[in-house]
Amino acid sequence: MDRFFIKNFGCRASQADGAALEAGLAAKGLSSVEDSRDAGLIILNTCTVTQTADDEVRQTVRRMHRQNPGARIVVTGCYAQRAPGELAALEGVALVVGNSHKTHIPDLVSAPYHGEIVGDILAQRDFLSGPVEDAPGERTRPNLKIQDGCNHRCSFCIIPFVRGRSRSAHPDQVVAQVRALAGKYREIVLSGINLGRWGRDFPGRVRLADLIRRLLDETAVERLRLSSVEPMDFSDDLLALMAESPRIAKHVHAPLQSGSDAVLRRMHRKYRPRHYADRIQKARALMPDCAVGADVMTGFPGENDREFDESYAFIQNLPFTYLHVFTYSERPGTPAAESREQVPAQIRKERTHELRALAARKNLEFRRAMIGRTLSAVTLDQDALTENYLKVKLAAPRDANRIIDVRIGGLSADGVAETGALRVL
Repeated sequence: MDRFFIKNFGCRASQADGAALEAGLAAKGLSSVEDSRDAGLIILNTCTVTQTADDEVRQTVRRMHRQNPGARIVVTGCYAQRAPGELAALEGVALVVGNSHKTHIPDLVSAPYHGEIVGDILAQRDFLSGPVEDAPGERTRPNLKIQDGCNHRCSFCIIPFVRGRSRSAHPDQVVAQVRALAGKYREIVLSGINLGRWGRDFPGRVRLADLIRRLLDETAVERLRLSSVEPMDFSDDLLALMAESPRIAKHVHAPLQSGSDAVLRRMHRKYRPRHYADRIQKARALMPDCAVGADVMTGFPGENDREFDESYAFIQNLPFTYLHVFTYSERPGTPAAESREQVPAQIRKERTHELRALAARKNLEFRRAMIGRTLSAVTLDQDALTENYLKVKLAAPRDANRIIDVRIGGLSADGVAETGALRVL
């Protein structure tokens, strides 16, 4: 069992956990492989935000056990925290470790085990340490998790129950990690389950903007990028800092979920559409070319045609450059799952299709507006990513992990193309 394989599911925070697990296992003398069929140990770091996510995990367990029956499979992450018994019952699963004990996996796997479950109550401060890499295929953009957990209780969301209360990495720890990563990488992505709440569990009025100022002052990081931040945590102070500093990517991702006031109230979200619009319009006024993204849910219990139309119109009128559109999925144990007003599955899918089509049109409009512009981008393995979150097809190969200026000459299938690159669209 000297070779291991890790597959991460879900959000950037989960990916950061998986990367730190990889570092912990390597420190124990194990080596990582890129194909699960070559591993003696398989670790699945799971998500449970939707039923689809659960289904994908179970299918992966069955496939990997079939392909490599001799490997020991360890399942960890949010699904493991929520329903460990379901996973332990799957053929091939030797160990289930909840988020509460995820940090102990490098030690746990050195002992014999079979069909065991480890973890119950979530630890309140359990950040994984060690080098933090990003998702496979984007090895030039390390993903640093600086916050975990969530104190909100949205009626549809299981994550607070599987991640625990909001807790922040100590600012000195974050500064040290960013300083170390900045010596190797040009762009660093700050992530968390509820990133905008960073610092709220410390004494005094410590906020995310304060931490970012320290990172800019005390490290040589060339570019910081924020992952998802709740809309009302995009304070005037944070937005002004993002606009003023050339070392912060002009990229705002603020979960919306719905543009209908009534639906937001049933979701127990902490803002109304007018509040959300104010934050997005403020961001665009300060950063005219910034990326603006959102998570949007369709088919929430009780969502009628009028409410969906309200949400559609609200989204249509805001300057979004991309959307992550999700179909509502019942999560056992949440208030929304108990509602008797579940929207038929076919209607949910139709609404998802409509919003994704709207998102595609908005994204195309934004990409077209960038033609003829010169944008700053970080080079990846084969292409580049602009600070306003556009994938760039390069005219010629560049060394990865560099920040460059690119002149946009046209469109690619899913992004833009540098002047001189093959025009796809």
